Amino acid sequence: MAQATLIPVYTTKGDAEAFLAYPYLFNRNGEWIGFVTPQRDVYSVLGEYVGMLTNDPRIVRKKSTSSLAPLVQPPASPPRKIYPPASVPLAPMMPELNHSVIDVLQEQPERLHTIDSGDSRQDMD
Repeated sequence: MAQATLIPVYTTKGDAEAFLAYPYLFNRNGEWIGFVTPQRDVYSVLGEYVGMLTNDPRIVRKKSTSSLAPLVQPPASPPRKIYPPASVPLAPMMPELNHSVIDVLQEQPERLHTIDSGDSRQDMD
């Protein structure tokens, strides 16, 4: 099975902090941290709304939301861990974000956590 194309997802500072192998998002260690819908909405591994994927590509979120998005059913776990490349292309020039949105990977990276960590995971009995 050929490895899916990995797309680096950058922070506003230009660091590649995640990789997209559609629909899965992985951290720099190759661990599954979320997924992207066809509408470019980004969710955690638990199905919690995180933000949206821009064309840059980076993950942004509105600072204040009047209502939270409902939980969605995450896809099945990816078949295996990925191995991110040792080097990635330089980030494109990132336009400044307006005051109403934040860069999730830069300001709230805890929203994208692995399946075995995070505040919302179920406690073990």
